[in-house]
Amino acid sequence: MKQSKLLFLSYFLVLAHLAKAQQSLPIVQAKSAFVHIKEDQQLRKYAWRIMPGKAVDTYTSSAQRISFITDMDSITFTLGPGVVHEFCFMLNGKDTAKTRIVFQPTRLNMLKAAAAYDANDQRYVPRFSYQSASDTNLQRIRRELKLDSIAGNGSELSKIFNLMHWVHNLIKHDGNSSNPTLKNAIDLIQVCKQENRGVNCRMLATILNECYLSLGIRSRYITCMPKETQFDDCHVINMVFSRQLDKWVWIDPTFDSYVMDEKGQLLGIQEVRERLIQGKPLILNADANWNRGSLQTKENYLEQYMAKNLYRLQTPLVSEYDTETWKSGKQVSYVELLPLDGLEQLPQQKTQTNATTGVVFTNYKTNNPAIFWAKPDLK
Repeated sequence: MKQSKLLFLSYFLVLAHLAKAQQSLPIVQAKSAFVHIKEDQQLRKYAWRIMPGKAVDTYTSSAQRISFITDMDSITFTLGPGVVHEFCFMLNGKDTAKTRIVFQPTRLNMLKAAAAYDANDQRYVPRFSYQSASDTNLQRIRRELKLDSIAGNGSELSKIFNLMHWVHNLIKHDGNSSNPTLKNAIDLIQVCKQENRGVNCRMLATILNECYLSLGIRSRYITCMPKETQFDDCHVINMVFSRQLDKWVWIDPTFDSYVMDEKGQLLGIQEVRERLIQGKPLILNADANWNRGSLQTKENYLEQYMAKNLYRLQTPLVSEYDTETWKSGKQVSYVELLPLDGLEQLPQQKTQTNATTGVVFTNYKTNNPAIFWAKPDLK
């Protein structure tokens, strides 16, 4: 009995200590669980939900000044490197929710702080290859999709842009959609028409990649990823080699976009990344858009979204038809380019078999951009 009283007393003291600690924090009153957030001059309505059941809810921000605004109250903090603030929401006068505000540098500043590449990294990576336009599957794509008519009779660059515009306008982007089983241009287009659906950026880039290959234009799709290895969002675009310019060019079918320097010269992915880091001018085509409705700006698309997703880059070793239609026994290789502060530098080469699909995956890592951006054999 005595022991039970001691346990109860200890439990009571712990609760009292927690309550006292929580009471020492600023209290923000609310009747509604939905909260507006103002970061510097940008107000986002209903951007936060009060969650009393969580021990602590953390919000990260790169703003210098942040305000949380409820239907009854508000609180404002100044943020900066290393700064952490804590406070409590009081919902309906009884339920408390401890909230922590943590400063996080902008994605552009994180990219600028990335370590350099290593041009001396000579770890083995097989040479990239590109399926010939004479392949029967690519010939079928060219014929059935009438790509010669779509590409037109103009210059190589006009054909590259015409195909990008066509894919962008033909299929809507739906980042939350599940990938169809068959992942090649003809089947992807067909399922979108039959089901009146869209596909994610990876499938759009897959369709466009096969269209380019079918016309003899060297192309790869590139998975653009943030620094962290666990993430909810990345982006996939195309790198297309222009014989006319003798260089790789940035092509994004999701946003119908390409990028230029201050002289109007087309840029490749690596050049865009370097210019973001160095603070050099970048020009986004004026008609870049999402789903034919929402125009994109250089600030949102390049300096925020793509700055996040240009930390690490990955691409298939072989650019070919039907790369990611999974069949047992199929072998697929990817190469990842990462800076020296990338979180997972090793193993440099890893091969494993997916237990569900039976596909054998080999992944290579390199810090050498010359290997990753090697010009294709144009013979």
